Amino acid sequence: MQIPIFTVDAFTNRPFSGNPAAVCLLENDLDEDLHLKIATEMNLSETAFIRKLHPGDDFTKSSRFGLRWFTPANEVPLCGHATLAAAAVLFHIKKNTNSILTFVTLSGELKARQVEDRIVLDLPLYSTYPQVLQEVEELIKAAVGDMIVQDLRYSPDTKKLLVRLSDAYERSVLEELQVSAQLFLSAEKTGKVKGLILTLKGNSSGKDKGHDFYSRYFAPWHGVLEDPVTGSAHAVLSSYWSEQLGKKEMLAFQCSRRGGELKISLRHDGRVDIAGQIAIVLKGNLTF
Repeated sequence: MQIPIFTVDAFTNRPFSGNPAAVCLLENDLDEDLHLKIATEMNLSETAFIRKLHPGDDFTKSSRFGLRWFTPANEVPLCGHATLAAAAVLFHIKKNTNSILTFVTLSGELKARQVEDRIVLDLPLYSTYPQVLQEVEELIKAAVGDMIVQDLRYSPDTKKLLVRLSDAYERSVLEELQVSAQLFLSAEKTGKVKGLILTLKGNSSGKDKGHDFYSRYFAPWHGVLEDPVTGSAHAVLSSYWSEQLGKKEMLAFQCSRRGGELKISLRHDGRVDIAGQIAIVLKGNLTF
């Protein structure tokens, strides 16, 4: 059996930066256990599987496809960067002729469209709610030690904990923070956290000019110690920072080692457009 497979660096226009995702194009249904086996083999934070919804569908002409995402450990309900990568494969490699692609996913229908040099994802927007420190104190300690935490929020829809560090800190502090995400597994006692976002308000001076906020994202509960650039985390961050900054249009930077930039626009329908660039770095076939 042969399956076309691609590696796409998302939220960057430079190879070997941004967030890499593998993308598989499925001509036929795949045995259920093979999704996870392939994701484990690729060993990236996400492997996306694009499938035809009807036998007569065509990767070049059809506008609707099924889409699933797997980490090396399990299937996840939403992945932004792998959706960006999937759209890139259809638009740039299969030369799909549609202006908008619709993906049927565990998080409902997600749309992707091309705007200039970016692909724009239409994603759900997730609200956050104040989180009592005492419940997650050990987890916070494991993540940031004695650093000053300015705000603490929880997103019940995504099971993500948002930790805002003090505005007194510079971007470099977040970038240089040494995090042992493996320790989060034993430190998280509530059972309700499946992702940890560290975030910091942007600095309007110097090299940071233009970025409204920064973040890093950790998900050892899904087998991902640190994710380089995370669309799903920004579906949470967008609602939080829009509220804090009073802005609907924002530019975000995820401060991982690879780094990546996300252009954010809150929509009138309660969703969020997240735009990013891509670099396709590998084309091949899985053979088994």
